[in-house]
Amino acid sequence: MDKIWLKSYPARVPPEIDPNEFASINDILQRTFRRFTQHAAYRNLGTTLTYAQIERLSRDFAAWLQGVPGLQKGSRIALMMPNILQYPIALFGALRAGLIVVNVNPLYTARELEYQLRDSGAEAIVILENFAHVLQKVLPNTSVKLVVTTQMGDILAMPRRWLVNVAVKRFKRMVPAWHIERVVSFRTALKRGAEAPLNEPMLEHHDIAFLQYTGGTTGLPKGAVLTHGSVIANVLQISA
Repeated sequence: MDKIWLKSYPARVPPEIDPNEFASINDILQRTFRRFTQHAAYRNLGTTLTYAQIERLSRDFAAWLQGVPGLQKGSRIALMMPNILQYPIALFGALRAGLIVVNVNPLYTARELEYQLRDSGAEAIVILENFAHVLQKVLPNTSVKLVVTTQMGDILAMPRRWLVNVAVKRFKRMVPAWHIERVVSFRTALKRGAEAPLNEPMLEHHDIAFLQYTGGTTGLPKGAVLTHGSVIANVLQISA
């Protein structure tokens, strides 16, 4: 094949990538954590987390997940949060535990949420408590056995954490009343995970990393199967 499109590539863009440079997304994470240890990774609500802090917190969350009965490599975990610091911690922690991540639109209605949880087979969910009232309506109709709730300011240092959580709940009234039995708070999960060992599973390119739902143009949303290998290839393409 005459790859005529290569003539349009900028001079520094290589014609090929090597997906075998990384064994899994977790491999990318580990190399990044080591390379940028003290660099800022995320900033939110006046708080900055370094790559070292993200590594430690995601490790703790992964270790806790591995200790939850019924969760194992390949189990599906839903994440229903906006862009807050808890999201990358939960995301990387789930991947490091060998779970399959199902991202959920935090603005979903109860009907939309129920469909995605049932269709994906999610057995666990991490959810910002602002949306817990929606989950409460559909939880009995799903396979979800583990609910982890978090408040907006959970990862912030005191007293900012307290101020943000009180402002969101009491003054802005952004948290409708909800009641779900036997939930685990995100901070409790991190605390327990810090005291537990982590045995990161062996992951390969064919292992599934995400069930990423898209509405497409017709019909119900469908979960696109994204493997560790496909995400690695995309990351390397973007990097190139």
